[in-house]
Amino acid sequence: MRRPITLAIVGVLVLAAACAPPIAVRRDIRGAQRLAASSVLTSGEVSRRSRNLLYARDLLEAWAEDRPGALATLHDDFVHGRLLPQDAAVLSELSFYHAAHGGGSPYFLASALYAWRYLFLDDPHATPDRFDRRVMVVSELYNRGLARGLAKGDRVDLRPGSYPLPFGTLEVSMAPETLRWGDHQLYDFFPAAELEVKGFETYYKWPGLGAPLAARVTPTPDGDRDLLAPKIRVPVAALLRPADLSHDLGAGTVRAALEVYPGYGERKVRIDHEDVPLEAEPTATIALALAETAGWQRETRGLIHGAGVIEERARLVSSRPYRPGLIPVVFVHGTGSSLVRWSEIYNELDNDPRIHDRFQFWFFSYETGNPILYSAMNLREALTRAVAQLDPNGKDPALAEMVVIGHSQGGLLTKCTVVESGDAFWHNLSPRPLAQLDVSPETRDLLQRAMFLHPLPFVRRVVFVSTPHHGSYIAGSWLAHQFARLIKAPFDLTRRLTEVMTLNKAALAAEGIRGAPTAVDNMTPGNRFVKVLATLPIAPDVVAHSIISVDAAGPPWQGKNDGVVEYDSAHIDGVESELVVRSPHSCQSNPHTINEVRRILLEHLQTLQPRAAAQS
Repeated sequence: MRRPITLAIVGVLVLAAACAPPIAVRRDIRGAQRLAASSVLTSGEVSRRSRNLLYARDLLEAWAEDRPGALATLHDDFVHGRLLPQDAAVLSELSFYHAAHGGGSPYFLASALYAWRYLFLDDPHATPDRFDRRVMVVSELYNRGLARGLAKGDRVDLRPGSYPLPFGTLEVSMAPETLRWGDHQLYDFFPAAELEVKGFETYYKWPGLGAPLAARVTPTPDGDRDLLAPKIRVPVAALLRPADLSHDLGAGTVRAALEVYPGYGERKVRIDHEDVPLEAEPTATIALALAETAGWQRETRGLIHGAGVIEERARLVSSRPYRPGLIPVVFVHGTGSSLVRWSEIYNELDNDPRIHDRFQFWFFSYETGNPILYSAMNLREALTRAVAQLDPNGKDPALAEMVVIGHSQGGLLTKCTVVESGDAFWHNLSPRPLAQLDVSPETRDLLQRAMFLHPLPFVRRVVFVSTPHHGSYIAGSWLAHQFARLIKAPFDLTRRLTEVMTLNKAALAAEGIRGAPTAVDNMTPGNRFVKVLATLPIAPDVVAHSIISVDAAGPPWQGKNDGVVEYDSAHIDGVESELVVRSPHSCQSNPHTINEVRRILLEHLQTLQPRAAAQS
């Protein structure tokens, strides 16, 4: 009896299965979204549209067993008109998939070419709808396919030559000036889209066409050296422009020109009577440059060692080549710090088109243990040399609208660019006029340059960030002064001061002066330097702003601090604006600090039009 019953049950089940509906649905919001957005770039699997075409051409089984053969069939169908022009998007995705699974460079390059064919169809009426999500996917396939197709190790090799394709040969030409950027040469291209960036709170990408790369830059032999940082990387977009792709895909030999556009140059390029935006990865480029240079490793050395840590030509550097019409924004870091600490605010500001198109960013570095007057001298002279070097004939009015932003000790250096000191600092050393001291001409020159300050005529606006105008209580601590004993003053300064003290003991303002003070000494509350600087008014034609960090709730802010500087020390009268930011001392990455600097720069732009009209 059991056997017939079993057979009956099986029969019922088979019958039920045969009668079951062939199509079923189940509500799965996340699953449906994943499937809708799935592509070889997002999930590693081909999209539904690509599977649709494989099914329609009865190639699903062939794709599973012989991907090159299936692609060859689709290519033949495409060039002979048996597929729609829009199906080039499918060929691009399938070629990329196979390239990533063993097909290699020929298929990556084929993916880029098919993508171009889809994006720039011969029939303008067949142009993909702007709401079709494939447009963005195919643009990314072009960018990624080109970068990986030209890859050589972990770099991208941009050069002319012949490259194999699955269906023939790619003949690439490249004009000699392609890798020139003004008076600079682009080289060492890293695929920026393949970088995972950590450490930045925000990430910026300029969407568009072109393989996004991070390039090194070096001056050409016939070019003048400007302020461009020696180890900087800049975002560039590589574009492969086919000559006649509709014909060449069928002929087997594809001709194309390789073009390179710096991300800080043209934002768009003309293709078939259309202005096409270029892709760039500025945040990834910044991160790569910082990781390669490891500038933060010099911060402690720059505090202890008074010379030799920072090369003379690297004291003032820019993030891109000088271009007339862009207003310099100069960042000056604080004690035991480096230009790396400005990376977050730079990443934010330079990716704001309102600011990117009107400002250029410079960074000043210095050994932060040196006497502040000595470092301030280096800042003033570096800025003066830069303006003279970049604009010797004084034809660029933008250079005369400079904005200087200083954090902590850097704020004190910043103030030294916009004050008239007379002999106030000199009297801290000697009551006698400098001309009456028995010193060499070299010593007299150094003392004159360091201790007699005049406003720089091209600095029109300054921003003080967490600046100890009346000294830092941390600098006045016993531990700070014990540490200050390790700081070594620059040799030239030590030698000159030794000469002054040896030959002019009777002329010194106070007994017991033994050598150059450190920055820690200068920032100690009550120190003669910081007391004098606090009394000096900012030049009347300069606009000043304060951003003060306080690591406590408030207001009132009086008596509170950020762990390094008291509010009462950072607060000064006479500024156009003061913003208190709830933050520890290093507040450069605080979004309120960044937004305030953004506001100040945009305000600076608004003041230029009335000023220009008054001068005309």
